[in-house]
Amino acid sequence: MFTPIKNTTVSEKVVEQIKDMLSKGNLNKGDRLPSERQMAETLEVSRSSVREALRELEMMGLIESRQGEGNFIKSNFEDILFEPFSTIFLIKESNAKEILELRNVIEKGTVVLAAERITADELEDIRKILDTAEDLDSEEELAKLDIIFHYKIAQASKNFLLQSILNAVSSLIEASIKDIRKNIMIKEEHKEIIKKQHLDIYESLESHNPKIAERAMSNHLDFVNNEMKKSII
Repeated sequence: MFTPIKNTTVSEKVVEQIKDMLSKGNLNKGDRLPSERQMAETLEVSRSSVREALRELEMMGLIESRQGEGNFIKSNFEDILFEPFSTIFLIKESNAKEILELRNVIEKGTVVLAAERITADELEDIRKILDTAEDLDSEEELAKLDIIFHYKIAQASKNFLLQSILNAVSSLIEASIKDIRKNIMIKEEHKEIIKKQHLDIYESLESHNPKIAERAMSNHLDFVNNEMKKSII
């Protein structure tokens, strides 16, 4: 599986080889890497070079070290996006308005793709979310379903990068304006408006109509964003 490395920048070559194996499917999410000794012998490099490469891969968010078990390819790469987004948010002092604008652009794109690519099983999953929401009164539970609803649409887009970016942005939203979401969901009339908007989005997906889906998502996000802005003010 591994091939010998003979180069002065050994740790970088180890990193490149593991990344190449990931891209080609020779290594997959959750796979356990060989021990440092085994990798050093197979690659014909020193254990210190392997150790340095593993540190670099861990910093990149590609692998995780588990005490007493070894090194594993991460099962979830979304943290790779979340950390840079979080850092940029703090350094640039981005405001909630910028996050909402980014979410608006991403989610309109994902719903258009989802309308074209969504499967019957995915439609059923989204329908179940809407049905569950009908029987809930808890603002906290409704907010959780709201997040799941949008993420399911992103999954239906079949675009991994869009899914990952949306998840990273959603994490920022949850971390930075959690109270604002609660303020929106706590009003009874807002619950009904959002439920209706979610239904409109679902029906547009069911009809596989990208233009109507984009319009339905735009109406929903415009409403949510405007209410959030009121809360910020």
